[in-house]
Amino acid sequence: MSDSATTRAWLSLILAPGVGAARANALGQLLGSPARWPEADDATLASAGLDMAAIAGLRRPDPQALKRCLDWLSSPEHHLITRDDPCYPPLLKRIDDPPPALFAVGQTEALVRPQVGIVGSRKATPGGLQSASDFAAALARRGFAVTSGLAAGADGAAHRGCLDAGGVTIGVCGTGPDQVYPARHRELAREMMNRGALVSALPPGTGPRPANFPARNRIISGMSLGVIVVEAGIRSGSLITARLAGEQGREVFAVPGSVHNPLARGCHRLIRDGAQLVESIDEVIDSLAPIAAELAEQIEQLIGLDAAPGVEPERQATYKEQDPEYARLLAAVGFDPTPVDEIIQRSRLTTAAVSSMLLMLELDGLVASHPGGRYSRTGKE
Repeated sequence: MSDSATTRAWLSLILAPGVGAARANALGQLLGSPARWPEADDATLASAGLDMAAIAGLRRPDPQALKRCLDWLSSPEHHLITRDDPCYPPLLKRIDDPPPALFAVGQTEALVRPQVGIVGSRKATPGGLQSASDFAAALARRGFAVTSGLAAGADGAAHRGCLDAGGVTIGVCGTGPDQVYPARHRELAREMMNRGALVSALPPGTGPRPANFPARNRIISGMSLGVIVVEAGIRSGSLITARLAGEQGREVFAVPGSVHNPLARGCHRLIRDGAQLVESIDEVIDSLAPIAAELAEQIEQLIGLDAAPGVEPERQATYKEQDPEYARLLAAVGFDPTPVDEIIQRSRLTTAAVSSMLLMLELDGLVASHPGGRYSRTGKE
């Protein structure tokens, strides 16, 4: 997003004190185009829930904070993804009062991929770290992006496991997009930017304050089809993410552990409260398949791969064989396991398109996934 009146209006909204997602959404419903927001009269702004401090901030944002945002956005790899941007995460739009915009760095098309969240303790045991890594790698091989919070422990293991399997991973930061917390994850963050994205609802210059992390957890669960909790103590922030996921209508999965491990108690509580006990990735995939298929179809429409008018749902697999975009993709996949990067190159389709289409084809049984992020045709078409 360029340095325009619209960009400045969005930034003024983000920087205005006391304007959260609910008020921002109310403001958008009242006034439409953000360029009109600073010009509205006090009564109109107040009707959206803004107090005088917020109104003053909207009209006259802190000049240093605004400059910091504009300077950060001047890099071609840095983006402000607003709710009307095609790269805004589709599932995040469905939650109550989604963030009005996200600061993003990296491959923004990754944000529209079907995602599964993996969270756990910052002080995870070796077994917990291995579980986070293994689940992330398995999800990557099945075409899902892995979303987590870039924190120490289970989060970092999930990001690393996904990358090592050739997958796409997304980190939701509890800081501004110009910072990496913890600092020891800077190299990991750089790799994630090349193969996925880092996002934050917080403006550049925002440090790692404790109050920021519950809102970050809400974004992780909101972006995801479901959330896997691999290890969590009774007071773990991962349980907050799980609770938010449940409130948002997402699936919650918990990996059981030893009764002698205090970091298994949070997972066991989740299971008692109704979370799905999972021991393998197939259990996760089976539960997520219906909403994953729905999301993949939504992404197809978003990127211009709509189904033919009048095609019945049970005829979709046959239609995919006839659709020129799907025909190109199937030809690019072939019958030997082929890396996703090579499929993208051969088909000349976008990363987002290939991700969505491969997921649909796999759900229809037309392609199969293999270790290392590779796919092959099944011969069922």
